[in-house]
Amino acid sequence: MSPNSKTVQLHDKRFKLSIPSDHIQAAISAMASHLKKDIGQEQPLFLGILNGSFRFASDLVSNYEGPCDVTFVKVASYEGTRTTGEVKRLIGLDENVAGRVVVVLEDIVDTGTTVEQILYDLEGRGAKRVIIATLLFKPEAYTRQLTIDHVALQVANEFLVGYGLDYDGLGRNLNDIYTLILENENSMKNIILFGPPGAGKGTQSTFLVNTFGLVHLSTGDIFRSNIKQETDLGKLAKSYMDKGELVPDDVTIQMLESEVLKHPEAKGFIFDGFPRTVAQAEALDAFLERRGTDIFRMLALDVPEEELVSRLVGRGKESGRADDQNEEIIRNRIKVYEQQTSILAQFYQAKGRFVAVDGIGSIEAISSRLEEAMKD
Repeated sequence: MSPNSKTVQLHDKRFKLSIPSDHIQAAISAMASHLKKDIGQEQPLFLGILNGSFRFASDLVSNYEGPCDVTFVKVASYEGTRTTGEVKRLIGLDENVAGRVVVVLEDIVDTGTTVEQILYDLEGRGAKRVIIATLLFKPEAYTRQLTIDHVALQVANEFLVGYGLDYDGLGRNLNDIYTLILENENSMKNIILFGPPGAGKGTQSTFLVNTFGLVHLSTGDIFRSNIKQETDLGKLAKSYMDKGELVPDDVTIQMLESEVLKHPEAKGFIFDGFPRTVAQAEALDAFLERRGTDIFRMLALDVPEEELVSRLVGRGKESGRADDQNEEIIRNRIKVYEQQTSILAQFYQAKGRFVAVDGIGSIEAISSRLEEAMKD
């Protein structure tokens, strides 16, 4: 198997490239930085949980800037008195953890049962503080109240292999992470919806979601969610925003990819607010190609400027929003939109994916035109 192969065969199943090695390494580097800030001057004990975490642990410790100790353990089960009737305990832990900061390194956290019981075990051994750090986290599968302190990448509740993860013994040596190929992915309809301020994009997004079973992904909402939840990517994005700098494309696309991976059964996605540049469009195309799909249409609602100004001024009077009552601000927003759209229109026109949709008329009439534009 060559590096960055788009698909691999393991036993009876085929898997497609989901998270390339460069994205994995970028996420681990960010986590190492945040861990150092979290731990401060303490000398932590990194505790890798075998077998899956061996690659993650190695790369994380290599990126960690500070003195630390490293060891690997396994988790075994025995009959106990906790609620499940089965208790996990650590085997192979020779170090004395009493009074120490211990960082548990997991390859993946799904239900959270194991990490909860590892925490219980370490606290019983007198650990001063236990920090849970995982390469991958499945929020849909998580059932515990315990906070996972550091997450490199959020993923959907689907079967993954590579970079330490295996399928019946195979796949741990792959540099990238792959996901099981689903039958419905080749029929996905992913669209980019563009519309100037006042074009009714929000209303039509709802129509497209309900009609075609799509998942609406707003870049603004994704940023706010990551920052609010204090994910490692959210913290990284906020560090740029706090300095008044633009968030780099690679951080934005990683956030977007993380959201896509949370919806493995989606019939398609509406990308709202992304891409804004050709570089972003190329990054999005590359990600979707790794998922075995692509952009089906770029739909741009076409509304004359004077009509937009009239709509927004009217909306501003009703809502009291000052920015919707100032014609100069409104026209500048429209100008920015047109500059962004013209570049991307050319990009997707060259691919035969761009469709301009008349945005004048009743909501129902515009919805009907969008539905027509969605036909193969």
